[in-house]
Amino acid sequence: MNTKTAFPTLGIDAFDSSAESGYRLLRHELDGKSRIDKPHKHDFFMLFVVKKGGGTHSIDFADYAVADGQVHLLFPGQVHRWELDEGTSGFQLMVGRRAFETSSNFLRLSFIAYRNHPVIDLPQAVFQALCYELEALGSELDTTMVDWDMVQLRSRVALQLVSREAERIYEDIGTYRANPILFKYHALVDTHFRTHKTVAFYADQLSISPNYLNILCKRHLHVPATFLIHNRVGLEAKRLLLVSGQSAKEIAFELGFSDLPHFSNFFKAQTGLSPRAFRNSL
Repeated sequence: MNTKTAFPTLGIDAFDSSAESGYRLLRHELDGKSRIDKPHKHDFFMLFVVKKGGGTHSIDFADYAVADGQVHLLFPGQVHRWELDEGTSGFQLMVGRRAFETSSNFLRLSFIAYRNHPVIDLPQAVFQALCYELEALGSELDTTMVDWDMVQLRSRVALQLVSREAERIYEDIGTYRANPILFKYHALVDTHFRTHKTVAFYADQLSISPNYLNILCKRHLHVPATFLIHNRVGLEAKRLLLVSGQSAKEIAFELGFSDLPHFSNFFKAQTGLSPRAFRNSL
């Protein structure tokens, strides 16, 4: 195994061994800077709410500036690291994979729709309402006899506050709600990108023509239909190169490529780097 790239996948018990329920709320109060140099994945959902502070949070290879009044969404399987400034404070709501799978419908759309916008700047009134719900959720989790119905209710309200605001701010998230075919297409790509890389396959699944699917994507998402497929394959390739410890050839086969040169050419077209150069740059 290549130890340079075999970064860990952390479970919720890495932060709290008693979090058997699948829910954990950490109040994030830092006495000094917080830095995670080594990228890693979580197998749980995390809502990071920034009351005040600064720094940089990298999620799936994109850097986001940390600022007051933000919420950061981190879904299972995403790669992240951060460097937070001294005095950064807020909350980390962690929801274990099993609990997340039963509560992910608390978001108004599937997590797929939010993956391109993991950091959301909230208006003050919405942010205050979110903090109120999280404080109440934390108080409930701290009681001896936890009311799990109340925990789920508070979690639902918190996530719906966030998702409603995301739909208002980001046009493409609202587009998925207004155009269910595009949302279904995105969901199908997320499921089948390893084995199916043609627009024709997905159009057939949606009972429409490839040309019409391409027209919908260009009209509403401003990209061709192939972009969603290639973008998802490229993202998974970067994740695997970073965290799996597999060779580039093994990754190529896992992602459905017939040989390493085909995968290498695809990856370089997506990123401007060969798989080896990308891995060595991190």
